[in-house]
Amino acid sequence: MTSSPAGSRPLRRLTARGRDETHRVASPLELFFDLCFVVAIAQAGVQLVHAVAESHAGEGILNYAMVFFAIWWAWMNFSWFASAYDNDDVLYRIVTLVQIAGVLVLAAGVSRAFEDHEFLAVWLGYLIMRLAMSAQWLRAARSSEGPERTTALRYAGGVLLCQVGWLGLLILPEGGRAWLFLVMAVLEMCVPLYAEKDFNTSWHPHHISERYGLFTIIVLGETIAAATVAVKSGVEENDALGEVLPIAVGGLLIVFSAWWIYFVVPIHGHLRSNRQSFLWGYGHYLIFASAAAIGAGLEVAVEQAVGKAHISTLAASAAVTLPSALYLLTVWALHSRHFKVGIAQQLVLPTTALLVILCTFLGDWAVPAAGVVSALAVATGVTLTARMAGRESKESVPVG
Repeated sequence: MTSSPAGSRPLRRLTARGRDETHRVASPLELFFDLCFVVAIAQAGVQLVHAVAESHAGEGILNYAMVFFAIWWAWMNFSWFASAYDNDDVLYRIVTLVQIAGVLVLAAGVSRAFEDHEFLAVWLGYLIMRLAMSAQWLRAARSSEGPERTTALRYAGGVLLCQVGWLGLLILPEGGRAWLFLVMAVLEMCVPLYAEKDFNTSWHPHHISERYGLFTIIVLGETIAAATVAVKSGVEENDALGEVLPIAVGGLLIVFSAWWIYFVVPIHGHLRSNRQSFLWGYGHYLIFASAAAIGAGLEVAVEQAVGKAHISTLAASAAVTLPSALYLLTVWALHSRHFKVGIAQQLVLPTTALLVILCTFLGDWAVPAAGVVSALAVATGVTLTARMAGRESKESVPVG
């Protein structure tokens, strides 16, 4: 639970928390926040499955990237703000619940965004979340002064200005929306860089790494849930246990390996500056999106195996192997490479990603093969680490 520095008063000044706080952990409100955001991710995953299964992969991936960015960016902005300013008073809780309401509105509009290219509900949900976020920053500005106040005002102003640009989703023709998304996504990501150029907010490294880790767990859990529903449907409606069981086993190995690989190193020690943390935090767009897409890919693979998807085996396999490979490469780039010693350890995940991609061409055995390759990567990493630890232990023993 977050601390209450001013006692139990319902309203307290929204002042910065210390970066050196001990035992800083995620609050129950933050955990609730994460769970509600995953509802929107699940909706985006369902629509991605439908698009890929109906041979509209390109269009589906673009819509998925756009919707996922809105969900991820709103989640990430709140997480970093909460790490620096969470005072857990009544007003803070109410504004956070408004943000949750916004993501639920967004989730309700995901299907229309994919099927009818109608982004009104998505835009409205995003607007609700961002207005709430601006209100939090304005409240922080009121309770601060000097460079800290300037930073808070820059955040509030930048968030509001970007909302004007996102209006283009409602008025531009379909052909221009992809370009608008690219421009606006870059502008959104520039807001924190500009806001904190003169003053760094007091986010807590351990708290931030825990928040990202918890969200990764929730997304991977949603992936397992989606795959379970797909396998259950395939068995009950098509009596196809023999076709879907290898996919289920392979998918489970992939997800288990994804969890192991992400949490094998304590990343909070690497987050020492804004430059490092921004790159790490922004890079998680690919981690979260690819992790969620693995679940969608497993659903597509099951539907193709039972004859419900109008795509080839190669395309269905790629729906699993490509996001799996992207996840492995991104986790290596953001996490693992900072802790690996020697060329052998550094090559484990990039080599595994390449082998997972090659599994795409193994036909009906592509997914189980990718699962085995992922599990072998974990085993290889554990073995190499154990050998290195053994050598260091022997070298540290005094002679004679």
